[in-house]
Amino acid sequence: MSQEIFINVTPRETRVALVENGVLQEIFIERAHRRGLVGNIYKGRVCRVLPGMQAAFVDAGLERAAFLHVSDIVQSGQGDDAEGPTDDITSLLKEGDEVCVQVIKDPLGTKGARLTTQITLPSRYLVFIPEVDNVGISQKIEGEAERIRLRDIIQLFMTDQEDGGYIARTAAEGAGAEALRADMLFLRKLWQSIVETMRECRPGTLVYGDLPLTVRVMRDMLDDSIERVRIDSREGFQRAQEFCKRFMPGMQTQLEYYPGERPIFDIYGIEDEIQKALDRKVALKSGGHVIIDQTEAMTTVDVNTGGYVGHRNLEETIFKTNLEAAQAIARQLRLRNLGGIIILDFIDMQDEEHKRQVLRTLEKCLDKDHARTHISEVSALGLVEMTRKRTSESLEHVMCEVCPTCNGRASLKTAETTCYEIFREILRAARQFDIEQLLVLASQEVVDLLLDEESASLAELEAFIGKPIRFQAETLYTQEQYDVVPM
Repeated sequence: MSQEIFINVTPRETRVALVENGVLQEIFIERAHRRGLVGNIYKGRVCRVLPGMQAAFVDAGLERAAFLHVSDIVQSGQGDDAEGPTDDITSLLKEGDEVCVQVIKDPLGTKGARLTTQITLPSRYLVFIPEVDNVGISQKIEGEAERIRLRDIIQLFMTDQEDGGYIARTAAEGAGAEALRADMLFLRKLWQSIVETMRECRPGTLVYGDLPLTVRVMRDMLDDSIERVRIDSREGFQRAQEFCKRFMPGMQTQLEYYPGERPIFDIYGIEDEIQKALDRKVALKSGGHVIIDQTEAMTTVDVNTGGYVGHRNLEETIFKTNLEAAQAIARQLRLRNLGGIIILDFIDMQDEEHKRQVLRTLEKCLDKDHARTHISEVSALGLVEMTRKRTSESLEHVMCEVCPTCNGRASLKTAETTCYEIFREILRAARQFDIEQLLVLASQEVVDLLLDEESASLAELEAFIGKPIRFQAETLYTQEQYDVVPM
């Protein structure tokens, strides 16, 4: 599988595209005025404790108070005779307490950021966790011999005085002992500097901010499976080079500077794919299509055969469409960064083996996803329920805002509906006020309908109220807006 990373850098925005076999799979966007907060460490102050929710709100200097649940609080200082961790938030925190917290989920919609007191510091090969003293190995490293080798190396370099443990990341597979030791030294120094800053700063202060997107991609995504990384900014390229030279010298040859005049995202068709990822409808090659609707509570995905009729029988047509849709859905979830509860409505299948194959295809395609997913079996209603870990806003929420015309309803009242609302308002105004005439302000579509198809009804209404009605088209009015002005 051929994998490439393309990075487009402008002064106010950085975009990173992961392309597999020429097809865009993931897009990451970071804007200067609203960088993601995940990974940032703050000194916070508890501003409210909610025993009923077993949670607290923490003022970390962000726009909104952040949320800290009891399950995300590290409980230390318990001896052998202790009863174990408590689920009572009031015994752990009280209003006014100062806490060291890290963001694990960006603010989403009207919700504040989600926090944890279990700090994790990632480097190229390792993750340092100050509050534990054991060694963990990424589950994606499957070879038992390699797992033992990594554990032995990390334990060898851990000092008795050191407070904290490590997790070997997937990228650590095959890494040499010196490279791992260098990572450990770097993380130890970084944590010491964070502790010192935490001790001296005031609550509401950012103590440590995660790396900018370009460098973060080098740290988290660059490995032997990536053929090349092309960056269209000289400054961004130099920063990536410096990072690779220091932490991953073997990867420098994969970096390329792109000096071309034509935008890098245009050359590889990435710009078009981003625009398609904002549409509800996803076309399938067979002629079928998938409809994706993102709501506050969940994301729903509906599969349709569309114009695909197949060459055999109906069941085979449905099976082929669902198989293709499963692959498309897995890609769209990554590309659109959809998270939370996701309901998949595949076309009903009678054959149990077909159902199993569609689910297996979906699971196999989701194996490539960096975000954790969980899929249930096909329900009695033929639906597949799944979850995908959400840590940041979806692509739509990053790039779009609620339509001011429909306020997110995705539909508008028809001109006819508005006409009949105007008729009712005219009757109300005629009864309520002593008037000479009425002026109706509405959109051009509504005025045209009133003076054309509804002209007979309008004449009857004028005769009924005994007052003349004038109309004025307002170009800035939506189809739903109108005013009835007594004169």
